[in-house]
Amino acid sequence: MDAAGRTLEIVRNYFRCDPKEFVKKRIPITSWLPYYTVSTFFQDLLAGFTVGLTEIPQGIAFAGIAGLTPEYGLYCGFMGGFVYAIFGSCKDVNIGPTSIMALMLQEHVSKLGPDMAVTISFLAGIIIFILGLLNLGFVVEFFSYPIIAGFTCAASLQIASSQVKGLFGLPGKANAFLEAWEAVFDNIDQIRLWDSVLGILSILFLVALKEIRRFGTLQYRSDWSRNRNIFGIFIFMLSLARNALVVIIGTVIAYDLRDEAPFKITGEVKGGFPPFEAPPFSINLNGTEYSFSDMAQDYGPSIAFIPLVAILEAISIGKAFSKGRAIDATQEMLALGLCNIMGSFVRSMPITGSFTRTAVNNASGVRTTLAGIFTSLMVLLAIAFLTPSFYYVPKATLASVIICAMFYLFDFDAFVVLWKSKKLDLVPFLTTFLCCLFISLEYGILIGIGVNLLFVLYASARPKLSITKEKISNHNGDIFVITPRDTLYFPAAEYLRDSVLECHGENVTVVIDGKFVRNMDVTVAKSIAVFTQELSQRGQTVAFLNFKPSVREVCIKVDKELQQYFKEGNLEDVLESEPIEDFLVQ
Repeated sequence: MDAAGRTLEIVRNYFRCDPKEFVKKRIPITSWLPYYTVSTFFQDLLAGFTVGLTEIPQGIAFAGIAGLTPEYGLYCGFMGGFVYAIFGSCKDVNIGPTSIMALMLQEHVSKLGPDMAVTISFLAGIIIFILGLLNLGFVVEFFSYPIIAGFTCAASLQIASSQVKGLFGLPGKANAFLEAWEAVFDNIDQIRLWDSVLGILSILFLVALKEIRRFGTLQYRSDWSRNRNIFGIFIFMLSLARNALVVIIGTVIAYDLRDEAPFKITGEVKGGFPPFEAPPFSINLNGTEYSFSDMAQDYGPSIAFIPLVAILEAISIGKAFSKGRAIDATQEMLALGLCNIMGSFVRSMPITGSFTRTAVNNASGVRTTLAGIFTSLMVLLAIAFLTPSFYYVPKATLASVIICAMFYLFDFDAFVVLWKSKKLDLVPFLTTFLCCLFISLEYGILIGIGVNLLFVLYASARPKLSITKEKISNHNGDIFVITPRDTLYFPAAEYLRDSVLECHGENVTVVIDGKFVRNMDVTVAKSIAVFTQELSQRGQTVAFLNFKPSVREVCIKVDKELQQYFKEGNLEDVLESEPIEDFLVQ
């Protein structure tokens, strides 16, 4: 075998699959691009253009949430689309700036400047990519629905609160929930009339276009060949482009009234394409040099939670729009990691899947991930040619865009669902919500997960046990049958022992029915050996029925004497077929 053949064999053995199949799996564009058609191209072009109308104003607005200048929101908008088009596996998902990612950057950017956002994008990408390589996507399973809902509600409320001052043209800078409202009430006498009017009218305009979409949706379908209702299409497209429309209208008004200057405006936005360079691993701020270790220390828990939240958003959005199709979580993590790594080379802040833009993508009839490239091209054109016009974008208009987005992001249904289904889940939900709101998002998630795990551990420590008292005609004495209803782990050891030892009486036989026990750890096995000896000292009889071989093996390896007490069959047959003395614990 020549060198090329040996290399191919090594690759095949390493990946345990044909290299061609591996390439198709890990670079999904190679599997569908050869079959790409002109009609698909035009549908992707329409979807990409429509999403671009949403992404440009959102990118500018989300950059403001993070404390960055508007161009950073545009930089991260275009690189994600290019990379995800090649490596992404879900056609609907749009990768780019999100409000939650921006909020998690706020504190770090305010301390050490915009380089902090760029570097954390690179680090988060590396972490996400490694987690994907190691198939460790299961870590997001620790984010239960109450945790996700509490986190989302707190983040949306905090973001909306931070924009109230912009909505009314108030001075000051406050990002935390309490600080934002303190700033509003401390400066309430400085409310600017025309900023307030423009901001409130913008909100009403956005809500109206959002709700009118329902009417348009009834008449419009993504399959243009079946439905060509022009009015329905117009209403539908008008609703999809509502963010862009409100920004354009506000900018035109501000430009026409530039001499009177009735509004606070965005100001100068850096134009031109971003430089392609390595992310910074040290910062010089006001003459003070900060090393990478200083930066890492400032990131704190964010260095773990930003990638985890990014994974959670991207995968959950992919699942929501997959329509029952299996999502390759590993591939999504690899793609998301690469998006962030490459984005950091064009000064992007961390990016992930956007639910809003993904919904727009889906509603626009997207066919492949190539639509992301068309969205990215729109963003590039905006960076190259439209940045002078961003100078006149009113801050009140951007605030209205964010506040409306946060209103629809807030999970109002969570309170009702948890109250109706399981009130106990309100505890981790409210804990996460309040801690994220009043402490920080990172610690709020940690505390919420901790509280949620306490409930899980308590359930493990108090497994469901059914205890029944049986009588058999030719058997003297009482027979207590204890049936654990689930797997037994170490927190349940003492509870199981206490339940068994509560079976008192003369000529008592205790039977542990293990038909539902799928697994058992050493702690429970040692507890079984201990209470077996205790039953012996009380002169009682014990038997273990219907345990899986793997569970029996764990117990026998802990104590070989237990082997004689494991029996198979139903209770009557076992007790009738053998003398009761055979079960007596020696």
